[in-house]
Amino acid sequence: MATMAHALFVRQGYAPLLTPADLPCPANAVMNPGVALVDDEVVLLLRIEDRQGISQIRVARSHNGVDSWRIATRPLLEPDLPEYPYEEWGCEDARVTQVGDRQWVIAYTAYSRYGPSVALATTEDFETAARLGIVLPPSNKDASLFPHPFEGQWLMLHRPVTGGQEHIWHASSDHDLYHWSQPGVLLPERGGPWWDGLRIGGGAPPIHTEQGWLLIYHGVKEMGGNPVYRLGVALLDHDNPRRVLARASEWVFAPEADFERRGLLPNVVYTCGAVCRGDDVWMYYGAADTVVGLAIAKVGDLLTFVQQHDYMHRVGREKGMVR
Repeated sequence: MATMAHALFVRQGYAPLLTPADLPCPANAVMNPGVALVDDEVVLLLRIEDRQGISQIRVARSHNGVDSWRIATRPLLEPDLPEYPYEEWGCEDARVTQVGDRQWVIAYTAYSRYGPSVALATTEDFETAARLGIVLPPSNKDASLFPHPFEGQWLMLHRPVTGGQEHIWHASSDHDLYHWSQPGVLLPERGGPWWDGLRIGGGAPPIHTEQGWLLIYHGVKEMGGNPVYRLGVALLDHDNPRRVLARASEWVFAPEADFERRGLLPNVVYTCGAVCRGDDVWMYYGAADTVVGLAIAKVGDLLTFVQQHDYMHRVGREKGMVR
């Protein structure tokens, strides 16, 4: 398998994992899969954009998580139900969190003429899903949940547009997952020339580690009038994930392979799902808004990186607050 020098995340080859040609239906693109480990299989929730431009969520399964994918013949979530008008233009970018022994919550973007909204659904088998409906109004997306409550409250990350800015926020729900309140900013976009200065958003749902919650997020910078999407990491407190322990000043993954630099939206790597398999983080990602890739990193390497390149430590040192 070819790799790039000094890469934290190692691409599993220089070819996409899945392309539109692999699908059992005509499609313009396949991208941005959520991921879960279910009964010793890797389950992907693929975002498939059809040739109308409308997106659906469809399940793919593999024993090894690399090849021999079995892709469902029907979508798990699609915008075909009149009782859910806020999905009329698509169900996009599913992020999956296991919240019980046989229960998962799917956070996805419900897209309509009114803009993108945060919607939730639950599943016990990835064969069917029960919609809760939209829980945060437009313009909002990139939502994901933590796998258990903190002091009796569920915690969700999301990315509203506020005053033309796009930061990562958190919100809390006491019991039902329908009603979310107590908002606050978790990570702000950095502005200026930073790689994540134009806008940011959540990536994979937070990953639990011994040192805290590892968050992979995407950041955008405009270069020559075109956006470039890269991925960065932050570390959140184990007991109170609203508290940021560290945020890396440098990105950890960027569009470098040909299939990431060329496509419907060039120079994009964008993740909605990553899982730990042993000491490794398996990150599935959309490339150039066209295909799906896989890259793997060591958990320990990512934790070391975020602490050694901590942005807040750097700022404090420059202000004479840290020595």
